[in-house]
Amino acid sequence: MTAFQGLYAITPDWADTPRLVATTEAILRGGCRIVQYRNKTTTPCHRDEQAVALRGLTRRYGALLIVNDDIELAQACEADGAHLGAEDSDLTTARARLGANKILGASCYQSLELARAAAQAGADYVAFGSFYPSPTKPEAKRADASLIAPARIATGLPVCAIGGITLDNAEPLVASGADLLAVISAVYNSPDPERAARAFCRLYENPISTRT
Repeated sequence: MTAFQGLYAITPDWADTPRLVATTEAILRGGCRIVQYRNKTTTPCHRDEQAVALRGLTRRYGALLIVNDDIELAQACEADGAHLGAEDSDLTTARARLGANKILGASCYQSLELARAAAQAGADYVAFGSFYPSPTKPEAKRADASLIAPARIATGLPVCAIGGITLDNAEPLVASGADLLAVISAVYNSPDPERAARAFCRLYENPISTRT
């Protein structure tokens, strides 16, 4: 399993940094190897503190840290890369600012056109969603699993599925070819985050015939 395959843990908007770090560590113990730091509700100073703490933690576990929507913070905490939405920085500009050796992810929602443009701009993976009702973005439009395989073919990039993903509904997305499952609540709000992370990672342990 590579860093671009399996569970992609996205942090919730928790103000409690020790709780955030402890729960993320449990998720990393469960086998997750890519974490996205995302906090839309706190101050820049607090974001700096949390990002630096997560950077140290992910390094200890040999995992990647991606920062959501903030190139400056990604650079300041020496993260492995950044993830941008359609309303954030231009992807071509972001690629130039990050440099060739950093990871750039792009939200493409339900659009193959956005995915093709992201690949041309230098993205390393593309994300689609929301595949299921999401407590984080309840108003988000739905994506269909039939989008995943064409996106992988059209871009040649790993595809990340996001939006309301749980252990009960993840398998069809993996069978459709999703390389990454972006998950917040199903791991961070789990009574046993390590066990939940391990269960998501197990979905990728055996080859799936529809994956290419």
